Amino acid sequence: MKGRRGVLIVGTVLVLSGFGYLVWGGLGSNIVYFLTPTELLAKGSAAYEAPVRLGGQVVAGSIDWDPGALDLRFQLSDGTSSLEVRSKGAPPAMFKDTMGVVVEGTLNRAGVFESTNLMVRHSNEYTAPPEGHRPVDTYQTLIREEDDG
Repeated sequence: MKGRRGVLIVGTVLVLSGFGYLVWGGLGSNIVYFLTPTELLAKGSAAYEAPVRLGGQVVAGSIDWDPGALDLRFQLSDGTSSLEVRSKGAPPAMFKDTMGVVVEGTLNRAGVFESTNLMVRHSNEYTAPPEGHRPVDTYQTLIREEDDG
């Protein structure tokens, strides 16, 4: 009976110790919802090819969208540093200049953040699209016109 009680006490202590480590130490210090461009660049060579979430604002005038190739490029800034982001696939309908976004992906050695997922911040109000609206029309607004001069 004494042996069982000892095993139970040791097991309980181990479980509680592990839980305590996760709550007060390990988990709390390791959870990062996203890094800013400045924080990612501060990691130096350790930032390359490591999967992360990167957050910031889309720099005004930096959106370059090729709908034929489903290739989106833009600058993401935190006010101090900025990074070029490249994303494959159609951007969310609400994606536009100066909005806050979070991208998931990796920083390549050329200094371009290769995004596998693009998330935009939006309001909690829904408005239905107008009658006869086609989703492809929304993507046309992302195409930047070439300067005539």
